[in-house]
Amino acid sequence: MFSSLSLLIGGRFSRAKQRDKMVSFISLSSTIGIAVGVAVIIIGLSAMNGFERELESRVLSVIPHGEFEGVNEPVTRWEHVIEQSVKNDKVVAAAPYVKITALAEKGKELKAIEVRGVDPQLEQQVSSLSKFIDKQAWSEFKAGQQQIILGFGVANVLGAKVGDYLTLMIPTVNGSVKVQAPKRVRVKVVGLLTLNGQIDHSLALIPIGDAQVYANLGEAVTGVSLKVTDVLNANSIVREVGNQLDVYVYLRSWQQKFGFLYRDIQLVRTIMYLVMVLVIGVACFNIVSTLMMAVKDRASEIAILRTMGASDGLVKRIFVWQGVFSGVLGSLVGSAIGVLVALNLTTLIKGLETLVDHQFLSGDIYFVDFLPSQLDMTDVVVVSGTAIVLSLLATLYPASRAAKLNPASVLSSK
Repeated sequence: MFSSLSLLIGGRFSRAKQRDKMVSFISLSSTIGIAVGVAVIIIGLSAMNGFERELESRVLSVIPHGEFEGVNEPVTRWEHVIEQSVKNDKVVAAAPYVKITALAEKGKELKAIEVRGVDPQLEQQVSSLSKFIDKQAWSEFKAGQQQIILGFGVANVLGAKVGDYLTLMIPTVNGSVKVQAPKRVRVKVVGLLTLNGQIDHSLALIPIGDAQVYANLGEAVTGVSLKVTDVLNANSIVREVGNQLDVYVYLRSWQQKFGFLYRDIQLVRTIMYLVMVLVIGVACFNIVSTLMMAVKDRASEIAILRTMGASDGLVKRIFVWQGVFSGVLGSLVGSAIGVLVALNLTTLIKGLETLVDHQFLSGDIYFVDFLPSQLDMTDVVVVSGTAIVLSLLATLYPASRAAKLNPASVLSSK
């Protein structure tokens, strides 16, 4: 009964107009502060979730999780390396590749790129590159036809489109110290790799048979790429598999080149949680101020309740409920706004970019050229719950002060 009575009176106190307008203003500002803090944190965490999702789908799905490269020479027994690698239960698949650094030329435009020779059949087992390329272009991607698939960013720089021809200038490497003219190869653009990020601004694909010819490797390859079961543990898996090989190779994993992206995302996520506590904590200080002023404003009502037999606990709970109502209202409003914005964040940012005629994330710098978002309801619950708990803690001191009021002195002064 007393619990429901404190809830009823606390609710009426929170809804009633205060005699002191300043109390109403501070109460409103505390609720707005909590709502804004909750909304901003939900939006920020959703953006971090989006970046992590895009890292997994657009980077980790198209780059090798691990690589074995020959030491000072190409890998000649690559079939044997693949056979030994896939024997490990932690390796899903392996595929050969040839890596060439070349200068692409089309008209007056030049672009330094990494040309990667791949086997279309084996590459599909290691990466999801084919998902970001036209299906027909990938199915007809064969050696001996002078074909190339350009990254979308590379194609934009060169002004190339499907069906155009361009020239690859490939360095000539041999045992001589003499400077030699690069090999010039004429190739036809048969498709575009569209990842909307940093990778497609520097990468081009050619059939592995052609790459072996261009690089004078014969039947050898630059290395073998791996797909592993545990992406985040790729370093140790690559090291474990490499130690089982009977050939000398360099060991590389995705974490050496792109690991900083994942670490940065996790760091920012941690900072966001810290900021959440600080922002909501500051807003909750307003609840302390509000309740302290409300206690003074409602002193006569408290005194009357005490003379009618209200206990210290009942008075405390009344003001605890009054403060919690502000926290709950702010959390609900903030959660609603945060969820609504997070679900439409990518569209809103694209509209803003169009309005100001400026792209915030450039594809040749960042691994995506748009602001991704993925709402996680766990984040919503954690953020809202934290706001409510902090608002509850903020009520304890003012509520205890209210319970200590002397009804006789209050009523005599009235």
